[in-house]
Amino acid sequence: MEKKLLFIVNPRAGRTKSRAPLYEALLVYAEAGYLISIAQTAAPGDATRIAQERSADFDLVVCHGGDGTLNETLNGLMRLPAAHRPPLGYLPGGSTNDFAASLGIPLSPPAAARSSMRRQPRVLDVGRFNDRFFAYVASFGAFTRTAYTVPQDVKNAFGHAAYFLAGVKDLETLRPYPMKLKADGERLDGEYLFGAVSNSTSIAGMMKLPERDVSLNDGRFELLLVPVPRTAAALQATIYALLAQDYENSDGLIFRHVENVVAESAENIPWTLDGEYAPGAPRFEIGIENGGVTLLL
Repeated sequence: MEKKLLFIVNPRAGRTKSRAPLYEALLVYAEAGYLISIAQTAAPGDATRIAQERSADFDLVVCHGGDGTLNETLNGLMRLPAAHRPPLGYLPGGSTNDFAASLGIPLSPPAAARSSMRRQPRVLDVGRFNDRFFAYVASFGAFTRTAYTVPQDVKNAFGHAAYFLAGVKDLETLRPYPMKLKADGERLDGEYLFGAVSNSTSIAGMMKLPERDVSLNDGRFELLLVPVPRTAAALQATIYALLAQDYENSDGLIFRHVENVVAESAENIPWTLDGEYAPGAPRFEIGIENGGVTLLL
């Protein structure tokens, strides 16, 4: 019996408009025995709607685009019962591709397709942010706003540099975010410049976590908080830790492996989920769907 593949593609993602690499990738899937149906997105939310409405009828769902396209597709899949949730393939086509970098997925669509057909499926944890899902990071504060305010054409043209330049500009609005926060029962109330709950070794194309500290299917995420430095010495320690990427051993940072995070704030702090804007809320809870998705790498 012929297998069926749903291919969800964001035509605006990436620096090149050539379709040749996608045709090569589709040929790889066709030669592996898949009958392919193509669905092209035209507006935000399309990938989620397509994945939710159509995925249950397919043996494999593959999305092509940036981390935002992956996030939307994942949200559609996670709204299906686990028994009707097909495996997910990802052909990176964005400007930063943090998730692909973390998993070692080739950036060339044909190479990524060939890799996914050769290697064993991998079960990965999925993050839950109130009623939304994320693949690899939920973050707030410094530099996170740049992920969803940089125009798509600028991302396509400049890639990582676009985020860096926008991030430098964002320093003008750098400010503390006070919140009451509890991680696996530990109280971590304070004022923070930045915070992230991640399941990745790369965050926003700028921050890196050592591979030894990150397991993508252990039922835990990594919590990184950057408190507001109160002294010159604390500021120096924070800057050094960030530059050295020494998160776990620094007095200026808070780093934990966690299953659950609950936070409250007097203001609606905006977040990003896999680089996509998430409206703030007075209270949010971040949890994990252990083994929520099977990914073909």
